[in-house]
Amino acid sequence: MIVSYLGRTLLMMGRRVCSLLDHFPAINLSLLLCLRMSNQTENSQEALRVLDIILRQHAAKQGCLLVRQSFFHNDPKNFAEVGGGVLGCRGFHSSFRTTQGGLSLNIDVSTTMIIQPGPVVDFLISNQNVRDPFSLDWSKAKRVLKNLRIKASPSNLEFKITGLSEKPCKEQTFTLKQRTGNDVDGEGQVEVTVYDYFVNHRGIELRYSGDLPCINVGKPKRPTYLPLELCSLVSLQRYTKSLSTLQRASLVEKSRQKPNERMKVLSDALKTNNYDSEPMLCSSGVKISSSFTQVEGRVLPAPRLKVGNGEDFFPRNGRWNFNNKKLVQPTKIERWAVVNFSARCDIQGLIRDLTKCGELKGILIEPPFDVFQENPQTRRAPPMVRVEKMFEDIQSKLPGAPQFLLCLLPERKNSDLYGPWKRKNLAEYGIVTQCMAPQRVNDQYLTNVLLKINAKLGGLNSLLAVEHSPSIPIVSKAPTIILGMDVSHGSPGQSDIPSIAAVVSSRQWPLISKYRASVRTQSPKVEMIDSLFKRVSDTEDEGIFRELLLDFYTSSGKRKPDQIIIFRDGVSESQFNQVLNIELDQMIEACKFLDEKWCPKFVVIVAQKNHHTKFFQPGSPDNVPAGTIIDNKVCHPRNNDFYLCAHAGMIGTTRPTHYHVLYDEVGFSADDLQELVHSLSYVYQRSTTAVSVVAPICYAHLAATQIGQFVKFEDTSETSSSHGGLTSAGAVPVPQLPRLNENVCNSMFFC
Repeated sequence: MIVSYLGRTLLMMGRRVCSLLDHFPAINLSLLLCLRMSNQTENSQEALRVLDIILRQHAAKQGCLLVRQSFFHNDPKNFAEVGGGVLGCRGFHSSFRTTQGGLSLNIDVSTTMIIQPGPVVDFLISNQNVRDPFSLDWSKAKRVLKNLRIKASPSNLEFKITGLSEKPCKEQTFTLKQRTGNDVDGEGQVEVTVYDYFVNHRGIELRYSGDLPCINVGKPKRPTYLPLELCSLVSLQRYTKSLSTLQRASLVEKSRQKPNERMKVLSDALKTNNYDSEPMLCSSGVKISSSFTQVEGRVLPAPRLKVGNGEDFFPRNGRWNFNNKKLVQPTKIERWAVVNFSARCDIQGLIRDLTKCGELKGILIEPPFDVFQENPQTRRAPPMVRVEKMFEDIQSKLPGAPQFLLCLLPERKNSDLYGPWKRKNLAEYGIVTQCMAPQRVNDQYLTNVLLKINAKLGGLNSLLAVEHSPSIPIVSKAPTIILGMDVSHGSPGQSDIPSIAAVVSSRQWPLISKYRASVRTQSPKVEMIDSLFKRVSDTEDEGIFRELLLDFYTSSGKRKPDQIIIFRDGVSESQFNQVLNIELDQMIEACKFLDEKWCPKFVVIVAQKNHHTKFFQPGSPDNVPAGTIIDNKVCHPRNNDFYLCAHAGMIGTTRPTHYHVLYDEVGFSADDLQELVHSLSYVYQRSTTAVSVVAPICYAHLAATQIGQFVKFEDTSETSSSHGGLTSAGAVPVPQLPRLNENVCNSMFFC
């Protein structure tokens, strides 16, 4: 028995909710029955939206910050500092959903980023990590403060920041009207500084604001200036910029909750929100149960794996290891070298340990040709210059192109060298490369590195036993290609960064463990992939899908796929029809373009991780076991969907992946499809654990992220060309990605 926290609601159908606004029509809540019994209608969806609006109004009356259907109370105990003047604010997501069990309230813990309330100067010092206000970068300060709300002392009035003064407080002047002579009606004007006005006319002591800019809370042409030290940021203001790596790590660490802790927090939240006191819900006949919904769950057994020497291996709780085992298809590394970008480590010791570890796993590693150390004089040069200088050194000493380059980076995360280095290797020279930051090197670390290297060089670390047989239901009986699709967007606020569309496809059927990727740029923030089929002439198609189909054909014994299974990531329910009408149509068109008589069968599955459904085991402090699947009661009343926790949640509370089967021409049974999805969580070559979402989607995300680094560092003025898309700002050329070198284009370079 599994417990979901989807709180059960009882709805007395037939009642009517009056309009929330005078012009809003009355909505009959009995239409919610349509969501269970027949096709959805716009009116029935409106009825559901009305209930969610009632929840928002209820939270607004309590003074909450509203972020869509998440609500955040102004309570310091819910705040967690993550650095840079930013706080993680814990609140609650709360929304109504129709499920097989009826109308349910979906409630979950939610977190958003807010600005640290308090003196503006304290926030700026923390945000820029400086020692005092006189070291602040005021151009950065102006950008981060714009449109934030402040309270000014001693008046305690609230204002919105429109900008900063161009001059310091002691020099910034404004026109002050004042009475003149004995004539009470007479008024004169005099120019005074902001500092003089507050100190001499208002009698307010200013300790340090004199040499700092003032805050402008007026209009650009009619400014109103306030000294910095009199201004304090009000609470519950969202921070919408992207977080740094350290901030993100701190947020994850402070947001973790064990399942039993999360259950208690959710139970308390339901009591605190007190929805039974909401008159609109009461008048609608909606009552919310205080207990969690009970659902039945099954635990799928872990698939049997094949490792080296034909040995079988059974994962336990979604995990396994290669201790005393060899890889199923190890490679041989003969022509390779080490490149060191000023990382401090014992390189000869690293080579020795890597070679020894590889030997234990079945990988034969010859001694490297050379170790290339970066010239100390180029360490402060721009990243692209450092990479160019390094390659000049490599070319002058190596007798030919290496099979593999091991690159040592000084930074563990977000190194500026990563993008230029990957681009130089993959696009220009076609060299497989592995980057590492060798601060903490042990056997497990080296094993993980070798798993990536082996996969990139064409090897396989482990296989499903049903692949080896082959005996995968339906998939093994007819040539089948499996696709993973994802689109990566720029960080919040970066409207000029192109989106990266990545599609990976399986190869060498009947295997489902080997993949290759095709990646394109497209207009910023566009989610639908527009380059699956691009007809440039009567005889030429430069789309992604053609490229992948041709690779499948050549790698699978000259067979065309009879079945095409698509896993799509990153789309919401409102975009499901677009996936079918835009992306699926492009793929069908590409098939007809290659062969008019060829009509493969399609299956389209969307995987969602960004949702608020969690599952708990009653009476247990642990997460649900790996392989837990739920396909009843809390699933959609009519559509084909299910939840799967393929992985073992070791930290925090497990988030299941919600799979929606949008289209199925093959005719999978529920058991066969769920078994296939579960198996695809065990073919991820980078690790020895089951992953939370199918491996093809993980690979598509990796490919989009890695190739996205190419765009980040290239000179777009020289390499960009129109992609045919328009951004919200108008016609903006989208930089084209350089094509991968033919030596690596079919490899798992993204591993």
